Amino acid sequence: MRRGPFRDGAFSSALHEPRTAVVLGRWLGAALLVCFLTGLISHVLQDPPGPLSGLLPARPVNGYRVTQGLHVISGLAAVPLAGAKLWTVYPRLFEWPPARSATHALERLGIAVLVAAVLLELFTGLLNTLQWYPWPFPFRQTHYWVGWLATGGLLVHIAAKAPLIAGNWRRPQVRVPGRRAFLTSVAAAVGAVTLTTAGQTVPWLRTLNLLAPRRPDLGPQGLPVNRTAAQAGTVAVPATWRLRVDGPRPYELTLDELAQLPQHEAVLPIACVEGWSASARWGGVRVADLLARAGAPAGSALRVTSLETDGPYRVMEMPAQYAEDPLTLLALRVNGETLDADHGFPARIIAPNRPGVLQTKWVARLEVVR
Repeated sequence: MRRGPFRDGAFSSALHEPRTAVVLGRWLGAALLVCFLTGLISHVLQDPPGPLSGLLPARPVNGYRVTQGLHVISGLAAVPLAGAKLWTVYPRLFEWPPARSATHALERLGIAVLVAAVLLELFTGLLNTLQWYPWPFPFRQTHYWVGWLATGGLLVHIAAKAPLIAGNWRRPQVRVPGRRAFLTSVAAAVGAVTLTTAGQTVPWLRTLNLLAPRRPDLGPQGLPVNRTAAQAGTVAVPATWRLRVDGPRPYELTLDELAQLPQHEAVLPIACVEGWSASARWGGVRVADLLARAGAPAGSALRVTSLETDGPYRVMEMPAQYAEDPLTLLALRVNGETLDADHGFPARIIAPNRPGVLQTKWVARLEVVR
């Protein structure tokens, strides 16, 4: 017989029951599914598999802004949902005996893997929004593969519990005291988290943006900055700076010569993996015009090299559909002002439907890639 706080009958709340768990499971499952699918989009856009590279769409302009915003919003909403779901079912962790058969042992092992993967995914994702990485492993790759593990574990769990889920899917005839109040409280908590954080992506919620790590309207020239010029080691741009464009007809341009080329403007968002986004009016030279001057054949991709001394995105690959899009600019100005050093002076890339980490700042070289 078990004694102490985990003895039989110690968990007296009537809410530790299947119907409450199923309702919360539906909500949590929907949040995790949205988070997983939008996370896949983000991963493919940042690191496209070879065959998909030429198929990624440059439109809609705000595509990545929407999908990554949904990714972070659904991930944050899943945090209180996961807590409530675990509270509802945690007495089952103390079942006795721990395993009644080999099948039961495998089922419990699968649940342990699922819970660990979901908690790790939500924990690392939350800290990524704060740009805090207190672990030794690479965030993006780990987050990606743990997402697959959590989703696979969730599908196996649903299959194993299908009869129980089906039996409690519809509203039961027997009312459990406190269930409606508990579910209402959970929904209110999810709503509060969403309303006070989604403003970093959703403009009309900006006045409620109390808990999000970023305000999209704060920063140099009214835009946030993730990586400053000081952090990138590009505070002092050489007076001899030239833009090098390599292709069949390579050439170099000074900043004054760039300013004398035909100038264009585009209203495009900066959308970052942390979930924040902000639109601005960018001005500069079309990348397609620079590549055409270098003799780039139609359908050429682009390699962009930054002045920053190191970093995983110092060199960026841009598929042809982005390089040839008329909205893709080598930007020299933002909102009518010369670029601030933290926004990429003397020149940066801005393109539609691209993650912020691929909007390379402090550009030194463009290279035609066939």
